Amino acid sequence: MSVHAKHDLLGLADLAGHLDALLARAAQMKEARRRADLSAVRPGRNIGMIFEKPSTRTRTSFEVAVNDLGGHALYLSPKDLQLGRGESIADTARVLSRYVDAIVYRAFRAEDMAELARWASIPVINALDNREHPCQIVADLLTLRERWSGSYSGHRLAWIGDGNNVCNSLMLGCAQVGLDFAGAIPEAYRPPADVLENAHRYAKASGSKVELTTSPRAAVTGADAIYTDVWVSMGDEADEAQRMADFQGFQVNAKLLAAARPGALVMHDLPAHRGVEITDEVIDGPNSVVWDEAENRLHAQKAILEWALPAERGSKR
Repeated sequence: MSVHAKHDLLGLADLAGHLDALLARAAQMKEARRRADLSAVRPGRNIGMIFEKPSTRTRTSFEVAVNDLGGHALYLSPKDLQLGRGESIADTARVLSRYVDAIVYRAFRAEDMAELARWASIPVINALDNREHPCQIVADLLTLRERWSGSYSGHRLAWIGDGNNVCNSLMLGCAQVGLDFAGAIPEAYRPPADVLENAHRYAKASGSKVELTTSPRAAVTGADAIYTDVWVSMGDEADEAQRMADFQGFQVNAKLLAAARPGALVMHDLPAHRGVEITDEVIDGPNSVVWDEAENRLHAQKAILEWALPAERGSKR
């Protein structure tokens, strides 16, 4: 029996040195699926999926991805697990490790994600927590790779809005692949200091830049892509009134888009609050690649699952 290091994907740091190859593989898998070539590269694998938050794209794309790879996805609601009756995350991780080949976890807290990975002897994949959303960003970078003929160098992406989990992973991902990142974020909503520090370290190695401002117009000036997300994420509902006030002026609309480079792409991880952080005119307009991003969740996650799972079933990582 071969022995391999366990491949967890808890954040973009886990993909450092692997991201370019993973994106290339996702592109190959997308093309193969278009040819109806669904080779079962991970046959018979059982993937447990624990979802503490509701999901459209993440759950559906992961289930289809597992099926395409020849495996089986088991949706595990916390209400149906003993987690809902007080069983510890550590005990849950050790039990599930005896049944399934990997765990996809959509969590409220990054601390719980780390705890599950600590005790699981099988790969744990972060399907979103309050710190990062790495699977989304692999899909986003795949989308840009397609539009920019595989090269990120010399391009600039502007983030407009909250310095949230998507922003954290996107900033780290851009820095790793050599894509300039400019974030327009109110001071009170800036990403954590350690995330910024890591992003600057990756950017130095890749030759890109990471900049933060409080001015949406400054961020989009010279940008080839503009990315936004909801102003009130799941778990932030108690602060909705304050957030709606703090993000006034941060809407991605036709006027803001006009300040970017001609043909600048418009991105959103969905679901969108239309008329709030983004207008219908922009999200449904010719510059939008939002639906490509959504589709690419499937292909990105197939590549992630292949990377995380050993080629031989039963081998330990």
